[in-house]
Amino acid sequence: MNHSTPCKGTAMALLVSALCGCGAMAPDYTRPATPVPTGFLAAAVPTAGTAPAAPQASDLPWQAFFGDAALKDCIRIALENNRDLRVALLNVEQSRALVDVRKADAWPTVNAGLGLTRQTTSSGSVSSNYTAGLLVTSYEVDLFDRLRSQSDAAFAQYLATREAARAVQISLVGAVASAYYALQTDRQLLQLAQATQKTREGSLQLIRLRFDNGASSQLDLSQAQSLLESARVAVAQLSRQRLQDENALALLLGQASALPAGPDSAGPAETQFAALPPALSSDVLLRRPDVLQAEQQLIAANANIGAARAAFFPRITLTGSLGSTSSEFENLFKSGTFAWSVIPQLLLPIFDAGRNQANLKSVEAARSVALAQYEKAIQSAFREVADALAARSTLQSQREAQTAQTAAEAVRAQLTDLRYANGASSYLEVLDAQRSLFAAQQADLQLRGLLLQNAAALYRVLGGGWSATPAPP
Repeated sequence: MNHSTPCKGTAMALLVSALCGCGAMAPDYTRPATPVPTGFLAAAVPTAGTAPAAPQASDLPWQAFFGDAALKDCIRIALENNRDLRVALLNVEQSRALVDVRKADAWPTVNAGLGLTRQTTSSGSVSSNYTAGLLVTSYEVDLFDRLRSQSDAAFAQYLATREAARAVQISLVGAVASAYYALQTDRQLLQLAQATQKTREGSLQLIRLRFDNGASSQLDLSQAQSLLESARVAVAQLSRQRLQDENALALLLGQASALPAGPDSAGPAETQFAALPPALSSDVLLRRPDVLQAEQQLIAANANIGAARAAFFPRITLTGSLGSTSSEFENLFKSGTFAWSVIPQLLLPIFDAGRNQANLKSVEAARSVALAQYEKAIQSAFREVADALAARSTLQSQREAQTAQTAAEAVRAQLTDLRYANGASSYLEVLDAQRSLFAAQQADLQLRGLLLQNAAALYRVLGGGWSATPAPP
């Protein structure tokens, strides 16, 4: 009996609070304080055409944000065919059905019944009793909101599942955009490598002709051959990477036949997106579906505390029937056989070996876990946005410097070729200039791809990419 004292004390305290609070068992929910700074260090978003009136990312559908028509087709196909999104939407349907199950607990269940009872009398004879009619079994009068708390928890879990589906859709839009831009970049890099290989094949032919005529050395010929082979290595490597990119995008789209044709043009990265607000507050994180999902799970855990507290108090159940009864089956539905019964029952927990107390501690701990997960979701969201803003603030300057370097390397390569043709430079200088130019051109294309992926990532981490009408499962 060592568990009875804390149970009685807890029950008494909860009973007083219930009587004062009109039967409310669940604690009042208040949104926790945001455990992150109020703003971002790199708050400016240097998107072309940005204006203070630009909508938040969460209010901007992906159809309006992305300007690439081929990318829009890819996103549309992914939303229709991606299996992860389909599972998420089906989970929403399942969760919504569970809400209806919990709501049904608050109503009596009426069944049609036909029964037979046989028993022996004190004289040893057997008596029979036939019954038929409507039956209500164990209907609970929800005095202390136990069933309501369970229904509230189920509804909050449904909302959390719905937000999870939105988060999956946003992640899918971002993943398709990232995979699309990666494929676009690698196709452009492959095109550059193939053009470089073709140019170096021509250079090798010229060096071989000069070697045959005694105008170049064996060293020049070997260097030209090495330069060509390095271009072939790059072509093979980028061809493999392009195929892997296509496989990754095909998985997201749910079908390989929808891959966009290539290669793609290298237009300005800044013109492919709609404007985003120039300054951001950390309050935008509260609109992200993953943060809303964590908050709804916290609300569900809060409601579960109400159900656990209500278990300490009396439970009233009603069992009843309305129909006919007779000792002979053939007379069951004749006049005079009408009967009804109502059996109320009051159940008061006295000793349960500490089960209710342990269950209350469990749901209170679960609420603390949900609170920590909610705070972590906000902190993770803050980190993602801060990283995207930090990258955005430096990538554009890096791209501009890289473009200038590429132009300088192109001029250097042309001048070195002229000096070599006039005998003023060695072929080693030509080799070094061509390698530097190729590396600079590759870096320029890669930075353009990073700019595109960063813009898509910033839109995603700010909660953009969700549509109110996702594709049905």
